[in-house]
Amino acid sequence: MSGAEATCYTIVHEDSAESPTTQDLRNALQKGSDEVKLETLRRIITSTINGSPQPQLLMPVIQYVMPSKNKQLKKLLHFYWEVCPKYDDDGKLKQEMILVVNAIRNDLQHPNEYIRGETLRFLQKISRDAELLEPLIPTCRACLEHRHSYVRKNAVFAIYTIYRSFEHLIPDAPELIQTFLAAESDATCRRNAFVFLANCAMNRAVEYVLQVYDQIPGLDELLQMAVIEVIRLDCKTDSTHRPRWIRCIFELVNATSHTVRYEAASILTTLTQNPAAVKAAASCFITLAAKESDNNVKLIVLDRLDALYSKHGHVLDGLVMDVIQVLSSADMEVRRKAMNLVLRMVSSRNVEEVVLFLKKQLQRTQEQEFEKNSEYRQLLIQSIHVCAIKFSEVAASVVHALMDFLGDSNNPSALDVVSFVREVVEKFPNLRQTICERLIQTLPEMKSAKVFRGVFWILGEYVEDLTGITETFQGIRQIIGEIPILAGEQKLLDETPGNGEADGDALKESTNGSAVPSSKPKVLADGTYATETAFTSAKLEAVKAAAKPPLRTLLLGGDFFTGAILCAALTKLVLRFDELATDRKRVNALKAEAMLMMTSIIRAGQSKFVTHPIDEDSLERILNCIQTLSELEEKPPVHEIFLHDTRSAYSYMLTAQEKRAAEKKAAEETKEAIVQVDDLLTFRQFSKKTADDAIDFDEDISKATGAGDIQEDFISNLSRISQLTGFSDPIYAEAYVKVQGFDILLDVLLVNQTPNTLQNLCLDFATLGDLKLVERPSVYTIAPHSFQSIKATIKVSSTETGVIFGSILWEGPNMSESCVILNDIHIDIMDYIKPAYCTEAQFRAMWTEFEWENRVNVNTSISDPREYLKHIMTSTNMSCLTPEGAMSGDCGFLSANMYARSLFGEDALANLSVETCETGLTGHVRIRSKTQGIALSLGDRITMAQKDNKPPAP
Repeated sequence: MSGAEATCYTIVHEDSAESPTTQDLRNALQKGSDEVKLETLRRIITSTINGSPQPQLLMPVIQYVMPSKNKQLKKLLHFYWEVCPKYDDDGKLKQEMILVVNAIRNDLQHPNEYIRGETLRFLQKISRDAELLEPLIPTCRACLEHRHSYVRKNAVFAIYTIYRSFEHLIPDAPELIQTFLAAESDATCRRNAFVFLANCAMNRAVEYVLQVYDQIPGLDELLQMAVIEVIRLDCKTDSTHRPRWIRCIFELVNATSHTVRYEAASILTTLTQNPAAVKAAASCFITLAAKESDNNVKLIVLDRLDALYSKHGHVLDGLVMDVIQVLSSADMEVRRKAMNLVLRMVSSRNVEEVVLFLKKQLQRTQEQEFEKNSEYRQLLIQSIHVCAIKFSEVAASVVHALMDFLGDSNNPSALDVVSFVREVVEKFPNLRQTICERLIQTLPEMKSAKVFRGVFWILGEYVEDLTGITETFQGIRQIIGEIPILAGEQKLLDETPGNGEADGDALKESTNGSAVPSSKPKVLADGTYATETAFTSAKLEAVKAAAKPPLRTLLLGGDFFTGAILCAALTKLVLRFDELATDRKRVNALKAEAMLMMTSIIRAGQSKFVTHPIDEDSLERILNCIQTLSELEEKPPVHEIFLHDTRSAYSYMLTAQEKRAAEKKAAEETKEAIVQVDDLLTFRQFSKKTADDAIDFDEDISKATGAGDIQEDFISNLSRISQLTGFSDPIYAEAYVKVQGFDILLDVLLVNQTPNTLQNLCLDFATLGDLKLVERPSVYTIAPHSFQSIKATIKVSSTETGVIFGSILWEGPNMSESCVILNDIHIDIMDYIKPAYCTEAQFRAMWTEFEWENRVNVNTSISDPREYLKHIMTSTNMSCLTPEGAMSGDCGFLSANMYARSLFGEDALANLSVETCETGLTGHVRIRSKTQGIALSLGDRITMAQKDNKPPAP
């Protein structure tokens, strides 16, 4: 073997501060102790691996190290024989290696079985050196008969590696191993021998399986795995033994080893499509997912079960109650994956059982404390929501049970219940009355402002009878407390102890040295000054901290958005009561009560009793409601908006969601296969579809190594070329930038434009951002007017705008050093950002959580808001979450939410708010993310997209 074909090893760090000479190493080997020899041999091995073989030390190693009986030295010697130069410059084996072969033969005949076994393992690593191995063949064959199994199992694999590389050295190896296998009793040795036959003599492996066919269920786990692999390989051809293999795999599905059961179940569906076999494989997967303790295994098994259900859904529908038992796992990721599968398997035949189980689990989350209890409860509520909407027969039985969680302290769970109830009352009119009655009864138990807002909207839209409207008003009066709010709070303030004896005690405390009450000027409404003492302030704080009804607490806490929603609901109820009632006195009384509550909220919002004064938007909306009720007799068009348009908008949104879900499902079911015009045609009538497509591991390996990558078009590659230097520079440089997953490959072309030879040329790169140079390019010499291609790899760790910069250094005539600074290469983050989709609730949760925000003002020549939205989506690779229906119609402003996810799992959110004015579009784009880099990068991208945008043609 020539030196050019020598094996390439990993580079090992070597301390350059200490580099002993060859003579020093020779002396250490000759005169040192075993510990010194160990350290010296380590240095020699490291030096050899790093490219300094030091062949003159081969003989000293043979003389002074090889005779040693030290076990550590003997093991280190094996590493040295593996990497040391064994051939001379002519490619012939060195004479010294005869001594090495003799020493290896002696080790193969050593009385210690572990030295024999270790030496046999060493032979597997030098299987490319036929001249070394040939003299050792008889000794290796003799090791097959050794009394110790450790020697025999390594001897089998040693013969296997030798036979695979040089078949002529052991031409009878298959017969030899088959004879060995028939007489062997050790499980590991039998497995190794069987693996040999499976890879080198498949017909003999099949013959052995048929001989021990009845014993397979009782074989060792490793041998059972090897048998399954042989069956898989044999069935890739049109095997006549397929029926027997199927029966064998059926038995292995019930083996004691989880690994064997998983492999058997996986291969069973590739052998047959028989419903019984598919059901047995699915049951095996379900059992593994329920009993296996490793969560990663659970996820893998559930993925396989999901893929199986995609092909045989009708067969597996009856196993849904078995799958649902996987929810007993404590890991939320496992629970989510199992729940997604359960929801796919739910049908009208089993939905009642599924929902009953989910309701029991939901009840357990209230009675007991689990790990991540709130997340599990939210998952259960969402799943029941899906089942109830999909199968109307169970909606009535679950909606009332779920409404018990409206008062849940876990805000997301309560919000999910509100969302579910809102959808149920819209889709199932026969349930509206009972649901609304239950909501009214549950009002005092609610705590969250978002829950109140959702419930107020439901009551305002779907309470449609006189009795219900009256009961709703009574329930609202109960949770808002005494009306007017301002008068009630002032009365409470006046009744709080603060005069007489209490004041005297306080004054005495201040006289005795306690905090003296300070006063400060305060301007009253009439412009006069008043003085507020610390005692007055303390009384006010006591009033604010007093126990109050839940809605009153929210209003006094400054949540006037909820107050505005309440006023809109009251307006709808009064308008509907006006349409239904004939008694004008009752109508006027209800209208007066509603207007009293509205004005009371406004007055309270402008008083000293609230934490924050009322905002202008809420104030304007409440005043609009008051105005609408004051014009009740005139019946303006706004009545139609309150009574019909808001509900129609919600109904339209549900229709749009159902349409999007149907389109997504249709797209998944009808994925088009991309084929070339010269691909072979497959006639279904001539093919046997007896099983699912088998997993082709060879194809998987080729894909993993990049062998199956699609070749890119040369013309498209030209657009990724960046010019690094000018045409007048001594060296012209340009780079082709290619993105490969998480790596950036730079293919740099250097052209020497001078008549001189450029020596010691070095291309030096540096990076800015989350980029890392994997390996620095070597030093080159370029002839006059010649060129050199250099490759460099950059590792990317996050979605952030990165910059690659650098320089070229070289030595010209007279050893003069020269330098050229390269142009910067800006990495486009769009290669790492892909459009994604999330629900509105998920978007709002992430928007609240993410702390980094970048605001970009709109500055564009585009006049149409929708065209600008499309332009931003195209420029940033983001998807629009706002339904198309919400953006339809003619309007002077547009607000839309966008979402994308990077290859690194980073979420990017954006909100576009633009308004049409005389000069064009005005507004801003707000970007939020968990990290600063992606927010700034997307902001820069939008700014560049606005600059690059050309005005539309007239």
